[in-house]
Amino acid sequence: MRFVVVTGMSGAGKSTALKMLEDMGYFCVDNLPVPLIPKLAELLAVPGSEMNKAALGVDIRSGESFRQLEAVMRDLDRAGLQYEILYLESSDDVLIKRYKETRRFHPLSGNSGRVDEGIQREREKLDFLKKKADYLVDTSHMLTRELRKELAKIFVQNKEYKNLYITVLSFGFKYGIPSDADLVFDVRFLPNPYYIEELRPLSGNDRAVRDYVMENDKAGKFLEKLLDMTEFLIPNYIAEGKTQLVIGIGCTGGKHRSVTLANELYEALEKAENYGIRIEHRDIGKDTITKAR
Repeated sequence: MRFVVVTGMSGAGKSTALKMLEDMGYFCVDNLPVPLIPKLAELLAVPGSEMNKAALGVDIRSGESFRQLEAVMRDLDRAGLQYEILYLESSDDVLIKRYKETRRFHPLSGNSGRVDEGIQREREKLDFLKKKADYLVDTSHMLTRELRKELAKIFVQNKEYKNLYITVLSFGFKYGIPSDADLVFDVRFLPNPYYIEELRPLSGNDRAVRDYVMENDKAGKFLEKLLDMTEFLIPNYIAEGKTQLVIGIGCTGGKHRSVTLANELYEALEKAENYGIRIEHRDIGKDTITKAR
């Protein structure tokens, strides 16, 4: 029997997650009245029940009955009814952007209509759930397919998940340092493929550029030290409860050296299965667009 309570911030992807779990064979119910949750848990616990996997969407839309949720969960614990909490999180900036794009009001924005005020109220109301969560997934930088991959890892493949999602991000310093980067590394000390005529139109995703960059001894040593430091930091970030780690690697234009080193770091870290990871090349095409103008 597996009973998953899907909750978290409005706009963080709960409805999307429920649909994905349904595709994975879970019986899904969204916004069930809080007093009925124990009944659903009891049905799942019946030996031989055909319904042995269920996911329940719970959030502040439950209104006044949401206040009963903490007590209901204590009752489930006392009764020995097992459940897991999947909490979907996202940064304030991303949530505000999503609300603006959809032109929706936040459920707790009140008379002011201010999304940021609604988000703050919601964080306060959901704090007990976040602290109790078994899986904390930050969707701030996730694409839909990446969220599906992480949910499948947890709820289908039953792999251990440490609540940390890593973004390896290449960028160009001339376009600015990413504001959300936790760690920033500068690889402008490496020879620049831009000055090699046949390599200039290519990027770090092309084999010729990758080989040119990595054939330099300094690139290999830098990658070795970067990987060593990153592997040291990750378990310590996990222990501190960090859910999102953005590692920025920058060169001048964000097209050659940074892309190459970001790819190499991503490939090395991707082998681990207890955290999520993605790669993004923020500025890889900007040089071409600028010249076209």
